[in-house]
Amino acid sequence: MRYLPNTDADRKAMLNAIGVANVNELFADVPADKMLKTLPDLPMHLGEQQVEAQLSALARKNLNTAEAPSFIGAGSYRHHVPATVDYIIQRSEFLTAYTPYQPEIAQGTLMYLFEFQTYVANMTGMDVANASMYDGATSLAEAALMAQRVTKRKNITVAPNLHPHYLETLQTYMATTGGEILFGDKPSADCAAFIIQSPDFLGTPHSLEGYRKACDETGSMLIHAFTEVLSLGMLPAPAEADIVVGDGQSIGVGLNYGGPHLGLFACKSKFTRQMPGRLCGKTEDADGKESYVLTLNTREQHIRREKATSNICTNVGLCALAFTVHMSLLGEKGFKKLAQLNHERACMLADALEATGKVKLENSTFFNEFTVELTKDSADVVKQLAEKGILAGYSLGGKRLLVSATELTSEDDIATFAKTLKEVL
Repeated sequence: MRYLPNTDADRKAMLNAIGVANVNELFADVPADKMLKTLPDLPMHLGEQQVEAQLSALARKNLNTAEAPSFIGAGSYRHHVPATVDYIIQRSEFLTAYTPYQPEIAQGTLMYLFEFQTYVANMTGMDVANASMYDGATSLAEAALMAQRVTKRKNITVAPNLHPHYLETLQTYMATTGGEILFGDKPSADCAAFIIQSPDFLGTPHSLEGYRKACDETGSMLIHAFTEVLSLGMLPAPAEADIVVGDGQSIGVGLNYGGPHLGLFACKSKFTRQMPGRLCGKTEDADGKESYVLTLNTREQHIRREKATSNICTNVGLCALAFTVHMSLLGEKGFKKLAQLNHERACMLADALEATGKVKLENSTFFNEFTVELTKDSADVVKQLAEKGILAGYSLGGKRLLVSATELTSEDDIATFAKTLKEVL
């Protein structure tokens, strides 16, 4: 039995201090249909062998992306992760490392975080990058809060086709700030920032030039978001933006059943002190030797916590290391070549689907993901193709389907998908 030191009087005092009547009020924001009314129906008191057998039986019901042709993207992308990545991140000095509070004995950790920041700053066209965030969604929400601090304004304008998970996370954060989320294709008057995703959730890339001009006219900050970091290997770096955020999952991290991901956050140098998270720097010690330090660390659990720019308390450092190792293997040329290969496979997929005569392509331009219109309900089509061993894509509702291709999408995969899709339609 667990030892719970708090008495009923202790609990009542704590609840009074935070202004709630009972513990259940702390869960008021959780939808009622997501709350468990009873304990889950799970078998109890089984041996290890029996538990493994039951879980294995459940796992065999899944159709995963390693076993079947997969065209699912929508924010999580299947890419090849070199074996070197897994080998290095499992070294004990990295796998068990925590925040480098004592930099003199954490030079290796600080060094790779510094290199990680350098990669992110270079690929985004920004002056400075932090090390790092949870995922693209929380990075975007933190960028909105940062824009509010910089501009002293509250409202945020969001362009069409932002990833729905990013929008939901933004709404959760904004609910505590007093600001309003507005929607439109240009910044609203007196808003703190304008958020544009490129490529957007439907796969269409956007130029930032017009948005930059509109933000300058309204005094708003321009936030550029992305879900597929590999797109930065082919599309122009979003250097016109004030803040660039997104997800680095495609490089080194893998799908991992939907998480963890890796949040990337970069900005112009004049906003550095308002940036959330931590920043690693390079300097020289008393003997003139190159050394690495935590330059900026305004997080909630440190000395001046009331001045903290974020309450995010970690940086998924192992995922940042995986990203760094993979990027070091690719290099600039390899990164661009990989992006080009992804785009070529997506073009091949688009041509094959259009050739069926039953698929209409919605995007005139795209990177490795695009939206198509089918002749039948897309959710039903996805289900039928899954029964035939093909992961067809992400249903957008109605007849619309979001599909993706990467370097792991073979020509045979594309041919099989197109042939089977034509049969189903």
